[in-house]
Amino acid sequence: MNANQPNSANPRGTSGEGGDNVPAATFSPLYQQIKGLITQSLDAGEWKPGEIIPSEVELAARYKVSQGTVRKAIDELAAENLVVRRQGKGTFVATHNEDRAHFRFLRLLADDGAEHPHLSKVLECRRLRAPAEIARQLDLKPADPVVQIKRLLQFDGATTVFDEIWLPGAMFRGLTFERLSEYKGPMYAMFEAEFGTRMIRASEKIRAVAAESAVAALLGVPEGFPLLSVDRVAYTYGDRPVEVRRGWYVTTGYYYQNDLS
Repeated sequence: MNANQPNSANPRGTSGEGGDNVPAATFSPLYQQIKGLITQSLDAGEWKPGEIIPSEVELAARYKVSQGTVRKAIDELAAENLVVRRQGKGTFVATHNEDRAHFRFLRLLADDGAEHPHLSKVLECRRLRAPAEIARQLDLKPADPVVQIKRLLQFDGATTVFDEIWLPGAMFRGLTFERLSEYKGPMYAMFEAEFGTRMIRASEKIRAVAAESAVAALLGVPEGFPLLSVDRVAYTYGDRPVEVRRGWYVTTGYYYQNDLS
């Protein structure tokens, strides 16, 4: 079904709200189907990050469903941080450039609960063949090209995080050390603005580890120092994996906050 041609298909199926001109029935709730169509348009770039999307009335006419059905679909998209409602202004495509998004994927907070500003220092950015485990996690073929990034994050002048990041090479053509070093905003905002890739959600595994010598040297702590290790796979639209990341965190004066729902 093409989300850009809503009149060519009825998202509901062969009967009921929306007409009876589609031969195949589905069993998911109607609002979930509308949510899927809107997500397809987001993925296709019909509405760019930060742009307003059509109103509920316009979307209801487009998909030939009730305004209430569209509202329920958008409610779920907002809960998943794909869109942002702004009172009196409309609904906008969420973007990593918003202040509210900066700490959505960086969960390290100071003991006072404040979100402290941080600086990113890129150590390395290179293209290479994907190791087997990285290829598996990114759903690539063995030895497909990937981009490997190594960087440090400094909070209040102290080196606090070392990240090792892997990205699909085909998706991030042209990503270089120079471009990363010159970009002043959040890394995910750069991926969104310059490579059209938006991180939608992430799955993380967290454990306590003792700092190995190489990591300890980068973080300025003794070998064996207790660190928090965070292994992440980040996904874009359609649950496509687009980033594998392992971070080592110094939690002296900080804690890792994860909200569960």
